[in-house]
Amino acid sequence: MAGVSSPARAVTGPQLLSIGQVLARLSPEFPDLSPSKLRFLEERRLVTPSRTESGYRKFSPTDLERLRLVLTMQRDYYLPLKVIRGYLDDLDAGREPVLPGGVTVSGPSMLPSDRRLSREELIKEAGATPMLLGDAITASLIVAAEHYGDDELSVLKALVELQRSGIEPRHLRGFRAAAERELGLIESALIPVARRKDSSSRARALEMAREIAGQLEVVRSNLIRSALSKL
Repeated sequence: MAGVSSPARAVTGPQLLSIGQVLARLSPEFPDLSPSKLRFLEERRLVTPSRTESGYRKFSPTDLERLRLVLTMQRDYYLPLKVIRGYLDDLDAGREPVLPGGVTVSGPSMLPSDRRLSREELIKEAGATPMLLGDAITASLIVAAEHYGDDELSVLKALVELQRSGIEPRHLRGFRAAAERELGLIESALIPVARRKDSSSRARALEMAREIAGQLEVVRSNLIRSALSKL
């Protein structure tokens, strides 16, 4: 289970990584990762690197994978750090935790493949039609591009299933407007932090944005579940 790092822990072996080496390995997947963000995640007890006698942080392969999991959960699920920490605590205890909304994630297997799909590949893998993708783009649910990733694939797969229930992309036009309203709320909440120009404040603003987005998702999911229970 994650805890406060202790200077007394022995740090030996070539497998341990410095902050710079961790950044070099993770930055291609997470370009906004910085030393201040790593320290921030440590302060929140999401990772507990070892310390050398001189006080330098050293990360093990397990720490590296834990960081990758945390960063992926932030990026792909917009979860608050409190929720992520609880999820990791459950994993450490040998349980199979479930994320808000009923999503189950099995450790590192959740990591994205960073694929680049052509339009044709996207349509084929999603089991969609060119018309459905076109409608999704027109409704601003997917942004037109030369290549698409796993996020667009997930959306198109969902649209395929919704279409079977008679729900078309045109019925979801309000989703884009709702997302933009939520973004406005987040930006307003970040004004005090965003005014500061130091790197630590920028990292903090990004974390706050993700936490707020995660909390909004929790509220939205609960509202939908509550409405469904009355059907």
